[in-house]
Amino acid sequence: MLVQATLVPLFVQVALTFALMFGMIFTRIGVLNDKSVHPRDIVLGQPNWPEQPTKFANAFRNQFELPVLFYVLCILAIITRQADFLFVILAWIFVAARLAQAFIAVTSNKLQLRGGFFFLSAIVLVIMWALFAIDVIFGL
Repeated sequence: MLVQATLVPLFVQVALTFALMFGMIFTRIGVLNDKSVHPRDIVLGQPNWPEQPTKFANAFRNQFELPVLFYVLCILAIITRQADFLFVILAWIFVAARLAQAFIAVTSNKLQLRGGFFFLSAIVLVIMWALFAIDVIFGL
């Protein structure tokens, strides 16, 4: 079992989440400070943020979708001693795709490119879950 090797991509995914959170905070503070947004226009969650803070907010929110299943899977794989070399490779592919998707989301935000990385991360995660389930159920 590769506990440390399994945790490193998980930590990178967590770091991505925090980086996007801080990006969202700092871009929001920036537009509030330069007065391009008035607090009354956003205080109740109205969608009145400019483009860049919205990009960061969307990318941050996305980290609480598929990555949640990734976190659960990593923890379960460690607990059940199913984290092997293939699992770690797939975990890194998942995280690399999430990093690329987030970068695209906060920069060019090209939907086809961003969607491609989302699809890659989703397929990899489905494969990871399928392999994990097979290993646990059939003891492979």
